[in-house]
Amino acid sequence: MDRSEVTLERMRSFVRVAERGSLSAVARELGVGQSTVTRHIRELEQAVGVPLLTRTTRRVTVTEEGRNYYAGCVHILRLVEQAGDEARSTRGAPAGTVRVSCTAAFGVLHVSRLIFAFQDTYPDVAVDLSLTDERIDLVREGVDVALRLGPLAESSMKLKSLGQSRRLLVAAPGYLAARGRPARPQDLAKHEGVRMSNIAGSDVLVLQGRRGGRHAIPFSGRLRLDHGLAAREALAAGRGIAPAHLWLVSDLLADGSLERVLPDYSPPPVALNMLIVPERSGIARVRLLVDFLAAEIARLPGIERPQSGRK
Repeated sequence: MDRSEVTLERMRSFVRVAERGSLSAVARELGVGQSTVTRHIRELEQAVGVPLLTRTTRRVTVTEEGRNYYAGCVHILRLVEQAGDEARSTRGAPAGTVRVSCTAAFGVLHVSRLIFAFQDTYPDVAVDLSLTDERIDLVREGVDVALRLGPLAESSMKLKSLGQSRRLLVAAPGYLAARGRPARPQDLAKHEGVRMSNIAGSDVLVLQGRRGGRHAIPFSGRLRLDHGLAAREALAAGRGIAPAHLWLVSDLLADGSLERVLPDYSPPPVALNMLIVPERSGIARVRLLVDFLAAEIARLPGIERPQSGRK
């Protein structure tokens, strides 16, 4: 076998196995049998003349030669994809797939319909939307763009700030009629809190006063949830009081299903960011979707745009 048999298909298989560390996972991702992926790797190793991966019963790891070769493969595959984008741009029709990961409740209520609108404008662009509150490894999972609420760890990804997500305290009218309406932050300690089990520190509620001042109130309750949509349902059902993103409950406030509690106090807003894999940011369809989502998300209720000059 000679170097003429180093094909793009084999390169793609190798790159994804190097990133995911699993032949079976890549086979499922590509929609082929594991034997096909194994054959691609074997033929690629024969063509380049060095071992690229080390296989054990539990995991596949990249050799030192494989790490060097991986960087070259990523560069080549990116150039090939960008060349295809440029060719398609001559007829004004970006095509291909963009893989997006998004915080679950935000994705269901808002991002999914924004993607529908994007595809109405760009019908040849396929979007693979994954909804999860877990902080996944974008490269390992093959994701191009991720929308995330909250603080972010140091990352090699490109960061685009979408602004701050405003929050407020809410409860159902029935709950307030039965349990009384809090008049000051300290009164919350006597109420049922609907808490998020996947958010650290949810047993203390921090509030900022409209005229300044910070209050940290013990916050407890019999119901803990790990999904924003479940919290929305619990609040509407009168299960307690909770801080909620305005985009999560704006319609329930508008129709009277929920009411604002302690309007002179608010939980601190939460950062909303977009993470973009640097190697994918120059691809036309990715760039178009990023710009589209950034512009549309800025119009959602409770999203306060970042200060001028921030990217």
